[in-house]
Amino acid sequence: MDISVIVPLYNEAESLPELESWIARVMNDNGFSYEVIFVDDGSTDESWQVIKELGAKNPAVKGVSFRRNYGKSPALNTGFARAQGDVVITMDADLQDSPDEIPELYRMITQEGYDLVSGWKQKRYDPLSKTIPTKLFNATARRVSGIHNLHDFNCGLKAYRQKVVKHIEVYGDMHRYIPYLAKNAGFKKIGEKVVKHQARKYGSTKFGLDRFVNGYLDLLTLWFTNKFGIKPMHFFGLLGSLMFLLGFVAAIAVGATKLYNLHNGLPYILVTDSPYFYIALVLMILGTQLFLTGFLGELIVRNSPGRNHYEIEEELGTHNF
Repeated sequence: MDISVIVPLYNEAESLPELESWIARVMNDNGFSYEVIFVDDGSTDESWQVIKELGAKNPAVKGVSFRRNYGKSPALNTGFARAQGDVVITMDADLQDSPDEIPELYRMITQEGYDLVSGWKQKRYDPLSKTIPTKLFNATARRVSGIHNLHDFNCGLKAYRQKVVKHIEVYGDMHRYIPYLAKNAGFKKIGEKVVKHQARKYGSTKFGLDRFVNGYLDLLTLWFTNKFGIKPMHFFGLLGSLMFLLGFVAAIAVGATKLYNLHNGLPYILVTDSPYFYIALVLMILGTQLFLTGFLGELIVRNSPGRNHYEIEEELGTHNF
């Protein structure tokens, strides 16, 4: 099969027939073998009934219905697990992503050798309250991820080599950072294509401004787990050791100051009357706790079944034992 199109959706019953018809027309015009996987993320409207009706008319239409609303990331991950096409295309169900982009995305994957191609809606039909935070968010994501050629990490229209979607796990709200997840999994040929952004035709957006706050937190989590996920002692142990050492030196300084003043007949105060003593004590306690956190993290990683799981691209002249 040439292409799998994955469409996560929530309450988009009005747009689904038009979207399915549009996808089918593009696929037939270009001679692609394909499937469309609609993942209904717990819709409360007639979305699932519409999907079943579309499937009855077109055998290429498949669907998954969640019992409740879980979010876009679980919907995409479910679609990825079921995709059979050589190239996997993701797009939103609100008709803001154009299926006419599919042939070029497919060509960039199959002929130019990209692992992932992300859409860039260079001209958007969104208010400034959405476009300005989006620009700041993408600038931060480029800096942290090191993927400097992408302008829109969160664009729903993306194309993937099948191997990519089978080797990444999208969870929480990590769909915003799929290019970063792919890069961390070893798929580094990531490209971008300018795509057309269409104004929403039906319904209203399902995302609020809180996604930008959550997005930064998720980015920090992804950066930390990628850098220290299998070596937590490198972060917690180092930071804890530095804090303990600083607190220990400060405590010695407080004690030495009292002894010096006492030896030379100068006025002095009790060590426990000095605020610096308590600051030093807190630093040593925090340092010890951080060090123990790193140590416990290492024990957890050591017993993790995936601690020595590496993705092998090719093998030559080796034997299985």
